[in-house]
Amino acid sequence: MEIIQFDDRNLAHYSYALISNGKMALIDPSRNPQPYYSLAEEKNAQIIAVVETHPHADFISSHKEIAETTGATIYVSKLLGADYKHQSFDDDDEIKIGEATLKSMNTPGHSPDSISILGINEEGKEEVLFSGDTLFIGDCGRPDLRESAGAITAERQALAKNMYHSLRSKLMNLPDDVIVYPAHGAGSLCGKGLSAKNASTIGVEKASNWCLQNLSEQEFLAEILSNQPFVPKYFVHSVELNKRGAGAYREGIEKVEISEGITKDLKDYVIIDTRDEAEFKKGHLNNSINLMNDTKFETWLGSIVSPGESFYLIADSYDKLEVLITRVAKIGYENQIEKAIVVKEITGNKSDVFDLNEFKLSPDNFTIVDIRNSNEVKNKSVFSNAVEIPLPELRERVGEIPTRKPIVVHCAGGYRSAAGASIIKNYLNSSLPVLDLSYAIKE
Repeated sequence: MEIIQFDDRNLAHYSYALISNGKMALIDPSRNPQPYYSLAEEKNAQIIAVVETHPHADFISSHKEIAETTGATIYVSKLLGADYKHQSFDDDDEIKIGEATLKSMNTPGHSPDSISILGINEEGKEEVLFSGDTLFIGDCGRPDLRESAGAITAERQALAKNMYHSLRSKLMNLPDDVIVYPAHGAGSLCGKGLSAKNASTIGVEKASNWCLQNLSEQEFLAEILSNQPFVPKYFVHSVELNKRGAGAYREGIEKVEISEGITKDLKDYVIIDTRDEAEFKKGHLNNSINLMNDTKFETWLGSIVSPGESFYLIADSYDKLEVLITRVAKIGYENQIEKAIVVKEITGNKSDVFDLNEFKLSPDNFTIVDIRNSNEVKNKSVFSNAVEIPLPELRERVGEIPTRKPIVVHCAGGYRSAAGASIIKNYLNSSLPVLDLSYAIKE
């Protein structure tokens, strides 16, 4: 039995292929199916099964497309209520993959329909656990994402209780040497304290993971329900799309119209300008949000732009634009791109010039907007008098910002403040200076 792990670092997502005797099963595949097809060809293996541990919130899966292309069977919990052709895969159900076996365990907690999958090797030994979003390395799945999405919804309190018992009655009873392969690692918003390690064992997790310690149910609930990360706008959309099954990946991205240069016929949509912050500040279009081509582009795009909202996508080269379109597709937003535009330089609006010395001398002469997440502000308050509006909420709450003084935008590292300053300037509809503190310090 051979296991191959795929790592999408932008979304901190792990997917897997299990191969035995020329047969292959895929677990929680990413949106682009080509790497799995290439692996099957390389290994001379036939993809016969695709297993979804639950309908994912943070990325779009290619399970439906892979099944339609290869003839593989999709296996999911019957509780998922999948709209595509599938086989139910619940407690004690088994799939033969060559000479190996996959065995399902219902492990509700992150979602009501979550399953974990035990991999049993050719000798009958319980060898690996594909734990989905139930058990992570150093953490477990958050229980607050299914209150308004999916075939079954559940309050976070109920799911947190489910998680407590799933971990203890199912996963902790496995042999200590079973290898744990989770669906996510550090940087994922599906938990709050994930390790950067990409695998562990049940024994190591029992010794070190807070979720598996000797806690009462109430102690566990108090911890798991506190200080969870923010929920991007696209999460509910992703659950529903994964429940239906997304359309063909390549077909979707090839439908995006790409042009060169700015034309005058742009409709009144938001513009996602991915150029470097310095270039954006030299000149940009109305309605532009400076969301740079960074490692977390997908997450912030899906946090700022709502599902179904059309937008233009700008980059300074064809190569960058083509890559960005594939990244947009990972969260199922490719159909929302009205047009993708290559442009190196824009003569238009210029960003306000920040006099950092003036701010340091007289900070009370400015309105400071802290766009970090609530947990970040709670853990480390930087400005006691700041207006606190997390970036994902900024477009909707920009009217709460006082307009009596110049506005200074603050975040932790500069990426969010670039986006935040551009949002405030666009939506405030005022000549009031909007200044990017992080950028000024970086310069």
